[in-house]
Amino acid sequence: MTKTKFYHPKFIPTWIMVGFMKLSAKLPFRAQVVIGKIIGKLLYPLLSRFRSIALVNVSRCFPNKSKTQVEDLVKQHFEAIGISIFETANAYFASNDKVNSMLSINNEHYLTNALNRKQSVILLAAHFMPLMLGSRALLLKYNIANIYRPQNNKLFDEVMRKGFVDNGAVMIKTKDTRSMLKAIKDGIPIWYAPDQDLGERSCVFAPFFDIQTATVAATARLAKGKNTQVIPYFFIRTNNGYAMSFEPPLENYPADDEIQSATITNGILQKQILRAPEQYLWIHKRFKTRPDGDEDFYKNI
Repeated sequence: MTKTKFYHPKFIPTWIMVGFMKLSAKLPFRAQVVIGKIIGKLLYPLLSRFRSIALVNVSRCFPNKSKTQVEDLVKQHFEAIGISIFETANAYFASNDKVNSMLSINNEHYLTNALNRKQSVILLAAHFMPLMLGSRALLLKYNIANIYRPQNNKLFDEVMRKGFVDNGAVMIKTKDTRSMLKAIKDGIPIWYAPDQDLGERSCVFAPFFDIQTATVAATARLAKGKNTQVIPYFFIRTNNGYAMSFEPPLENYPADDEIQSATITNGILQKQILRAPEQYLWIHKRFKTRPDGDEDFYKNI
C-alpha cells in the first residue's frame, strides 16, 4: 500500500481504526465475542436508522413472530454486528495459524472434487456477519477470486484489498463481469454473494421469504460457462469458533429462465439464513426495489 497518498488529515480517524483492528485481531476468540456483544448492545439504541431497517426486514421475513420476538432477534443481530468488528479485523490482520485454529470444516470434498476434476467453481454465499473472515478462511488452502464492492473510504478500501491480495486472493469489483468470466475460465473459484438489491436493471424479481425480491441475475449467467459448478458455501460463528460448510453442487443449474434460476438461489440462501438468522445482514435494505405498484417497505425510515 502506498501510504503517501493517505497522509491527509482526513484519514487520521481511519488510521486509528486500522491500528485498533490490528490490535483487536490479537485478542482470543472468546474475548472478541464478549467484547463484541457489549459493543453491539451499545450500538442498538444509537444506530436508529439501521435498527429500523432491521426491524422491517425481520418482521417481513418472519410474519409469524411477535413484536417482542422480532425485537429480540434484531438485538441478537446487533450483537453479531459488534462481534463482526473483530471478525473483519481477523480477516485482514490475523495470522493463518489463528484463523485455522478457529475453523471446523464440513463436506470440503464437494469443493476439492470439483477442483480435482478441473471444473470451474462458483461458491454461492449469503451476506452473514463473518462474511469477510469466511473469505479469508478459504485462502488458507485455495486461491479464490473475491467479488467485492469498493468502499467509499479509499484508505479502508486499500486496507481491505491488500489484506486479501497479500493472502492470495484475486479481487474483482462487483460490476466487472468480464474479470469474473475470465476467472471462471481460468479455473479460479469465485466467492459470490448475490443477495443484495442492485436495482431493477441488474435484477429479476423472485421469491425470498415469500416476498417478491429484486435478485441479482448474474449468478445464472456466470454459471452458464462450460464445466462450471455452483457449490453453496456457508460460514457462520459457533460457540467454539467458525463452521465452514460446503453443500452438493447444484444440479440442472442454471434453469431455463432467469427467474427460475433466481428462485433456486434465493431458496438455498434462505435455508442458510434460517440456520443462523441473527448473523445475517438484516441492516441492508434488501427489499428497496419493489415491483410496480408494491408498497415501499422503508417509507417511514
